[in-house]
Amino acid sequence: MAIHLRASNARHATNGTYNPFPNYAFTGSILPVYPLSKTRVVPDHIPRPDYAADGRPISEARRAGQPPRLLTPEEQDKMRRACRLAREVLDLAASHVRPGISTDELDEIVHNATIERNAYPSPLNYRNFPKSTRRQTGATLRSVNEVICHGIPDQRKLREGDIINIDVSLYFEGYHADLNATYPVGEIDEDSKKLIRTARNCLDESIKICKPGALFRDIGKVMHVLKA
Repeated sequence: MAIHLRASNARHATNGTYNPFPNYAFTGSILPVYPLSKTRVVPDHIPRPDYAADGRPISEARRAGQPPRLLTPEEQDKMRRACRLAREVLDLAASHVRPGISTDELDEIVHNATIERNAYPSPLNYRNFPKSTRRQTGATLRSVNEVICHGIPDQRKLREGDIINIDVSLYFEGYHADLNATYPVGEIDEDSKKLIRTARNCLDESIKICKPGALFRDIGKVMHVLKA
């Protein structure tokens, strides 16, 4: 309700879009571009996580503080299937990244690709999150440029020189898959190229040490010493 009340006082652009938080002191140049599109529909036949109806992840809360559970071979196969589907969806979304497309349009692409695979888009209604992807610009979560993570896809159109992180999560056969990657929008500057290159290098080198008995903290140590 507070968001809608503030939006009523927001300054609307000539094309009908507006910033719903006009009094917030943003630290960068990326601003939200509302209105958001309507919540996308998931067909009834697709199995849903427990938060899909009311936004409350009950099973997650029950497991809080407990050690990770070792998966059986059958459960591992199910997780791999979910991860393969998420990879397909992310690659499809990435193929549409270009100047002029909005992050909401990318969210629609991710949503449709997810339900076509009989999967549920995990971000949708998780703690009342309104979209199927997250962005870090940045569908899905999408974030652009200085947006750190979990941006809400909206009407902002990508511009030449942006970088966008697309975060795809989906729920399939009782398991969530979650992955993301950062992509250039057209030609980008050298600092942006260095950021993407360094992040990829950190990922690749960290994967190399992942094995039974490895410590989570060692992954951080690997990334800490890497350079572009």
